[in-house]
Amino acid sequence: MVVLPVEVTAPHPDAAPPRPPAAEPAPQRSAALPRPATVPPAESAPRHHPCHPLRRFLPPALALLLAAPVLAAAHQARSTPFGDHITVHARVAHEARPSLRTTRDAVEAYDAETGRPRWSYAREGRRPLAVVPARGDAIALWDDGLVTDTARDDGGAVRWHRALPGVSPWLADHGGSGVLRPLGARMLAVVTPQRIAAYRIADGDLRWVLPARRGCEFAPARAVRLGTALLIAQPCPAGDAAGSWTGEIIAVDDLGRITPDRTPLGNERHSAGHPKAEKVVARPR
Repeated sequence: MVVLPVEVTAPHPDAAPPRPPAAEPAPQRSAALPRPATVPPAESAPRHHPCHPLRRFLPPALALLLAAPVLAAAHQARSTPFGDHITVHARVAHEARPSLRTTRDAVEAYDAETGRPRWSYAREGRRPLAVVPARGDAIALWDDGLVTDTARDDGGAVRWHRALPGVSPWLADHGGSGVLRPLGARMLAVVTPQRIAAYRIADGDLRWVLPARRGCEFAPARAVRLGTALLIAQPCPAGDAAGSWTGEIIAVDDLGRITPDRTPLGNERHSAGHPKAEKVVARPR
């Protein structure tokens, strides 16, 4: 067996110690990007669109627009109270009050100089029988027994309506001559065969009622004015003991029947007790 000599070289005392083997560098990881937030499904999350409030109110608005013509037609089709229809033909400022007349189916205010109508007032299916001026009003009697008051200057409004009970058959036979009798500037007497009723012109308030004597009737066409008094015929049957000529004439003024116990022909106050006087509905104001 042959042994080969091995040369061992000792390290130099000034030599640096050997470096340990370098460790393999760790694999470089790329910087992790932040995960996007989880978005819920579209059907579960409300979507806030800038036009969403407008879209929410649009259907009701369209419904109102579509309903407007229907509502307007319904309003036009609805009948007015008492069948009133006023037509203003011409508005004239600072002119004299118009004259009044009745046509076949309307009360008409017209210019006295030119004859041109200013306004007309009609009632559905009714015919005016008479019209009289009173203060600034036009008071009309209709064939159904209705009395109306209209603003005379411009026809702007019908101020009041008053119904006369049970007179339409008599009006059909005799017409409206003498039925409307103004008593001064503030009161209107409506004379029918059975009674005289007085209305305040300002508002149509019933002030007093005077019934005809039993067996007798008032004659509206047979009346005459004497000062502030209105003398009205009240014919009675020939065999009536109380039917003397003095009993067949009734005198009234704005306060009611004029009697011997009152200051005659236009007194300004009632006497105490009202003997043989009319039925007073309301005290004078």
